[in-house]
Order: sequence, then C-alpha cells, then structure tokens
Amino acid sequence: MLSEAIHSCADTGNQILLLYGLRRAKMPADNEFPFGHGKEIYFWGFVVAIVLFAGGAGLSMYKGIDHLLSPVPVKQSYVNYVVICLALVFEGTTWYIALKEFAKSKGTWGYIQAIHRGKDPSIFIVLLEDSAAIIGLFVAFVGILLSDVTASPVYDAAAAVIIGLILAATAFLLAFETKSLLIGESANKEVVQGIREIACSFKEIKQINEILTMHMGPDFILVNISVDFVDPILATAVEVTVAGLDSAIKRSYPMVKRIFIEVETWRRK
Repeated sequence: MLSEAIHSCADTGNQILLLYGLRRAKMPADNEFPFGHGKEIYFWGFVVAIVLFAGGAGLSMYKGIDHLLSPVPVKQSYVNYVVICLALVFEGTTWYIALKEFAKSKGTWGYIQAIHRGKDPSIFIVLLEDSAAIIGLFVAFVGILLSDVTASPVYDAAAAVIIGLILAATAFLLAFETKSLLIGESANKEVVQGIREIACSFKEIKQINEILTMHMGPDFILVNISVDFVDPILATAVEVTVAGLDSAIKRSYPMVKRIFIEVETWRRK
C-alpha cells in the first residue's frame, strides 16, 4: 500500500508537470525561440519518466526490499481492500477516458504502433501511467491477500518490489519514446512521402534531392526541401512554383507550419 501511495503521489506530480508543459508549449514564437516552444512538452514528458523512475520505482523497490529483510505483519487489511477497490474505480475511470482519447488520436494504427509513432507524448503518457497504476493495484491486492491467507508478510513486500519493477519498465518506455522526440524526430513516413508526391506534381521541378522534416511540437512540423528545377527556367517561374508548393503542402498537411526550399543541383556523393 505504501508503494501504491508513492505511485499515486508520483502520478499526481507528473500530471502537474504535463499540464505545465502543455501550457508552456502554447507560448508564441519570439526572437529567442523563432520556432515556438512546442518542444517544451517533450522535455517535460522526459522529466515525467525520470520522476516515475526515481520517485516511483526507486522508492517502491527500496521499501519492498526493506520489508523483505525486516518483515512487518500486515494489520487491518480490510482497510487496504477498501482503499484498493476505491482506487480501482478512480483509476479505471481515468484509464477509460485516456484510452478513448488515445483511440481517437491513433487513427488506423495499432496501439503499440501509435505509441511508437505518436508525436504527442501527453496522450500516451497518461494512458501508460494509468495502465501501470491499475496493474499495480491488482498486484497490491494479491500481495496483501496472500499475506492475509498465509500470515506471511513476505508476499506483501514482494508485491511492493513487483510494483517498483512495473513502474521502472513504464519509465524506461516513456523515456525511450520521448527521447527521440526531444532530440528531433522526423515526421511520419506517410507525411514525408505525401510531401514528395506534391513536390513531384510540379512540372517546373526536375528532381527532389532531399526532404528533411522535424517535429518542433505535436502540431508543428518543420520542412526543408532541396529541389532541382528544370533548365532553363525564369526566376519568376521559380518564385511562383515555390509559393505554390508552399501553399499546397500546408493545405494538405496543416501541421506543417514552416517550409524552407533550397534550389540546388543534385550532386551524387
């Protein structure tokens, strides 16, 4: 129960951090941050993983191992059962809400694929944390029940260690997924391919040399395109084509906020 209390405190703190990150991410661009503050949510998502590992997993495993070495009998276990049942109702409700929101955002992707390819960590972080919380509550229930039945506190202490391991696994998964976004993950392959097809549809463009993309936030994609125009071509035609390409990409992919187009001849390396 102490492990679950630690987990709940860590979860509460993490939700506050995510709310703060979402608020910071909405700040407008300025001279110091010309592309906005969208990556704030990625940074705070990574902090959430650290808090979950250190504050949740670390303390839970420490207390579990401590009770394994110095067993303490479980007293008034009926109170624990009532608390666990209430916690399951509350956690189950938030988990269901998070699952519905995640199902809307994932589209046709599978759940694992959506977690790996999703660009908004605030959605899958809540879902994963709530999933870990529900599993932890079941583990706590079984550990206390076995300690009651056998009169051995070892099962209760072992449950605390298992809860710590569940939190550690969740924290590693969150850290892995948010790390790539924080470093600078590209847009999904479908978006990149779509941008390429749009660019290839312009007859003035001879070849697409390179398309580089980066998520500056969940709803902000930065695009850099290197193109080779047909030769000869007038400067005015280049200007019209660039403006048309910019408009066509942003119309098809509203998340693309900034586009830089480089005009250069392709050189094989």
